[in-house]
Amino acid sequence: MTLRSLMQAGPAKANELFAKLSETSDGAVKTRERLFAELKAELEFHTSLEEQHLFPVLRRNPETKDLVADAIRDNKELRAKVAELDGMAKNDAIFSERLSELQKVFRQHARDDRKELLPAVQRALSEEQVQGVTDKMEAGIAEAEQAKQDEAEERRAKARQEREEAEFLARQAELREQEDATTEREQAAAEQRVRAQARQVADAALKPVTAMAKAVDEAARQTTATFGAEAGRTQSPALALTNMFMWPWLGAMQSAQQNGSTKARGVSGMEEVIPLGEEVLEVGKRTENRGTARIRRFVVEIPIERQVTLQSERVVVERRRPVSDKVTGEILTEVTVEIVETEEVPTVEKRLRLREEIVVRTERAQRIETVKEIVRRDEVEIQQPSRKRGSQHFLLGTTEG
Repeated sequence: MTLRSLMQAGPAKANELFAKLSETSDGAVKTRERLFAELKAELEFHTSLEEQHLFPVLRRNPETKDLVADAIRDNKELRAKVAELDGMAKNDAIFSERLSELQKVFRQHARDDRKELLPAVQRALSEEQVQGVTDKMEAGIAEAEQAKQDEAEERRAKARQEREEAEFLARQAELREQEDATTEREQAAAEQRVRAQARQVADAALKPVTAMAKAVDEAARQTTATFGAEAGRTQSPALALTNMFMWPWLGAMQSAQQNGSTKARGVSGMEEVIPLGEEVLEVGKRTENRGTARIRRFVVEIPIERQVTLQSERVVVERRRPVSDKVTGEILTEVTVEIVETEEVPTVEKRLRLREEIVVRTERAQRIETVKEIVRRDEVEIQQPSRKRGSQHFLLGTTEG
């Protein structure tokens, strides 16, 4: 690229942004802020490119020295108007008016560069100097593009990291919900089992009483139907029933009192159920907070030294005796020769780059832990009398009945 095309590329892009901004309405605040940020960056880059690479060369040339002062003054005016617009609300009614004034100042600045600065540069500088300025400006543009790419990559990496963190948090929340649902189901199942066991124990406890009551009622009906008249003459029906059905049980109760607190069976054919219960160990789990890991990013300043080789050109004047005294050129006239001394000075620029990434995540691990606890259950101890004694007891009860 030539120096002319380089210096015209910036104004072309800035004019495009000016046109887009002029088409926005007062309600499009976000769009105006984004476009104005791009315009501000483009104008700053255009003026900085000239001040860093072109103006130092022009200052050393007497023909272009005055043009540099005018160009710097125009850049200051341009920056002042940009700063004024930057601090203004983008939906303000005066914003469009101030933007038009900034566009006029920039167009005049670009016109002066095209009609005055560039022709003076081409007249005053040699092709090598112009090419050197062009190369430096191209390098600056390439560096800026690389910085934009690095910044865009950093934004994409940050967005990707935020997206991954959001997905991870969503997965964690889903897992917690699943664990909570599993715990609730296990608790509900445990409660159902406990209620079922309680119902079984209650049914088992009521079964002997119900069977005994049915047997007594049936025997009472049969006895009343068969011996009603005779029982009425000798004794009351209640007393007859008491003598018939309660005597065996009284004998059993007397035997039970003799043998301690052990329960004895009643009439032959009836049974009594003794429920045996036990405790069941239900092992659940809950999530506890073990602490918070905190990762803090901070900025440190590191002094860095770099060595650079600089070149300088100085004018050396030597006086020597000619080899021959024959005149070969014009003499005895006034002649002024101007030679520019040059010296390289170090320039320092900084750019941002992505050094490394810190990935923060949690990993789920499983372990098997043995839970030791003591549970209780019912046991039964059976003490049976001798077969002969038991037979006599029941026979006695039957006879008495």
